[in-house]
Amino acid sequence: MNTFRSLAAEFWALTKPYWAQSDDRFKAFGLLAAVIVLNLASVALSVWFNSWYNDFYNALQEKNFDDFKRLLLMFSLVAAAFIVVAVYKQYLGQMLQLRWRTWLTEQWLAEWLADRRFYRVQVFGNDATDNPDQRLAEDLKLFTTYSLSLGIGLMNAVVTLFSFLGILWTLSGDFSITLGGHDISIPGYMVWAALFYAIIGTWLTNRIGRRLIDLNFVQQRFEADFRFHLVRVRENAEGIALQHGAAVERSGLLGRFTSVVGNYLAIMLKQKQLTWFTAGYGQLALIFPFVVCAPRFFGGSMQLGGLMQTVSAFGEVQVALSYLINAYTDIAEWRAVMDRLTGFRAGLHRADALASQSRIVQQPSHDGGVALHDLALQRPDGRALLRADDLHLAAGERLLVTGKSGGGKSTLLRAIAGLWPFGEGQVHRPKDEDCLFLPQRPYLPLGSLRAALAYPQPADSYADADVKAALHVLDLDGLVPRLDEEANWAQILSGGEQQRVQLVRALLCKPAWLFLDEATAALDETSQSRALQALRQHLPQTGIISIGHRGALQAAHDKLVRLEAPQAAGSLAILSAPIPT
Repeated sequence: MNTFRSLAAEFWALTKPYWAQSDDRFKAFGLLAAVIVLNLASVALSVWFNSWYNDFYNALQEKNFDDFKRLLLMFSLVAAAFIVVAVYKQYLGQMLQLRWRTWLTEQWLAEWLADRRFYRVQVFGNDATDNPDQRLAEDLKLFTTYSLSLGIGLMNAVVTLFSFLGILWTLSGDFSITLGGHDISIPGYMVWAALFYAIIGTWLTNRIGRRLIDLNFVQQRFEADFRFHLVRVRENAEGIALQHGAAVERSGLLGRFTSVVGNYLAIMLKQKQLTWFTAGYGQLALIFPFVVCAPRFFGGSMQLGGLMQTVSAFGEVQVALSYLINAYTDIAEWRAVMDRLTGFRAGLHRADALASQSRIVQQPSHDGGVALHDLALQRPDGRALLRADDLHLAAGERLLVTGKSGGGKSTLLRAIAGLWPFGEGQVHRPKDEDCLFLPQRPYLPLGSLRAALAYPQPADSYADADVKAALHVLDLDGLVPRLDEEANWAQILSGGEQQRVQLVRALLCKPAWLFLDEATAALDETSQSRALQALRQHLPQTGIISIGHRGALQAAHDKLVRLEAPQAAGSLAILSAPIPT
């Protein structure tokens, strides 16, 4: 009972937003009503066919050719109606599934991308939040597909059961046996036979196949891990090729694929065991009603038409009662999909809780500057990382932060950006739209080069002349003819070109503050000096905080801070007061 309540709670939590709160719910209910009506019509036609079996086989037994022709004509008309119902039942069901999936995808994408959750769940998440691409693409698709197909299937089973239950009860009549000298009459004995047959089958199916839920859950994770590693190899093809790392990558890929194969073999074994039973169960169901009806038929109390109608009705009742058996594999996958989606959403909420518990307070700057007060940063495990007791930069000032690797320089920028939740203290800076953070590894979105230059603004945000001028300033004139060419620019441009492309963004958007996390590290010193000089010349009012190691960087900044290296493991790196360069 607790398992059923938990399943129902998970299902309602995933379906409520669309069916009870969305703007699309009225159209969805209209489509659902149409699908339900068509399914009911399909059941009604099945009931008609059941009655037709009686008349048709009796006509054959009696060699009544006129009835035979009339019944064939009736069959043709009803079969045509059955085809129309089947076509639109499937089409409208797919339309509903598509609308539901579209809405869920839009909402879950918004939820994942909101307030930089996508970053937090990647850096601070766990197994429940791995492979978000699978959750948002594959699992949402499977959830809507299985929810509708299983829900409509269950409704069909219930309606079919009650539609044919009375028919089967009437057709089966009483079954009389003598035990201990007493005559015992069992009314509607075919109904009881079907019920007994289905209960035993359902119980055995659950006993044999219940591990499929856990196995399907794990299988999707292994498949996603393997796919993710393949994408990583593709994205880092040059580095792997230059370092002759193909053998290592092959070993890693095969290791992940081994997990895929091993778990799938376990699924195959369990499905084989389940199929042994369900296939035998299904085959026995074909002959079982003939065996049960045989005494009455051979005793002369039932005609051939009555026998075939009873067998047909028994089959409908048995299939309806055996719904869980026939749909068990889909139910197992549906449950695994719900567990993955529920776990992913819980991971998003944990990321929110982590951010809300942060004692690093982000406050707006009243003078347009950047200030840090009593800022103490920690590692995720609670160990001290960096301390900045007091730092204030006025608008337009330019600070270079240097120090040994691992001292917390990049983490400092993350804290200023509001990404790092571990620690305490105060950060004062202008609002997000006045700040631009450029990482060491540039992000170039798929699409046109113009869109990559304007990111995150729309591609047409800047005048063509301004874009070309910015490219010229950063020695990227060769890219001007390719502005509207769509490509994977991260694979086409060199590391230095990519860094200069994101510096073009700074020249175009002219932020009040520019934060550079070794954003010129891939450039040679001459190109770096020219790029920094371009920033000073074309962004004279922009304040800059840079992280870097090269001495040549100092000339482009007004002040310098060196992180004092930790004296021992676990001790603090200290951000001292800035000094003029």
